[in-house]
Amino acid sequence: MAAGEFPDSLAEVLAGVQRLIRRRLRAGLTAPRLRGAEVELLRLVADRPGIRVSAAARELCLAGNSVSTLVNQLGRAGFLRRETAADDRRSALLYPTPEARSRLRDWETRRSALVSEQLARLPEADRAALAAALPALRRLADNLHEEAEGT
Repeated sequence: MAAGEFPDSLAEVLAGVQRLIRRRLRAGLTAPRLRGAEVELLRLVADRPGIRVSAAARELCLAGNSVSTLVNQLGRAGFLRRETAADDRRSALLYPTPEARSRLRDWETRRSALVSEQLARLPEADRAALAAALPALRRLADNLHEEAEGT
């Protein structure tokens, strides 16, 4: 494989796997679909209840006004609760609703089942190679995140 082919192939494969997982999981949804950025924000808020909008924007590498728009949409849909911070009345704290937590749990359960089913179809050597690549892929993701934050 030529030097430039590996990065391009890796990026294409990772994006393709993510896209196909989302597409397969969307097919079984009965509720209205959430966009990728909405799901990312919900996951972040579920992991860090009480996170400020500004911190969520930094964490997701999005503009503050983009996150505010997502917060408003998810609030109207009943997935996020927004509270004014006691220490700074201009700052909002975000909390997931029980409906959001339920939706995320369902999505994660279905995603895990789908990926497990697909991994089971692979030969053991391929499963072992994927498992061995996870630490390197995590470091790659960490590096990309650090660069996006400017650290």
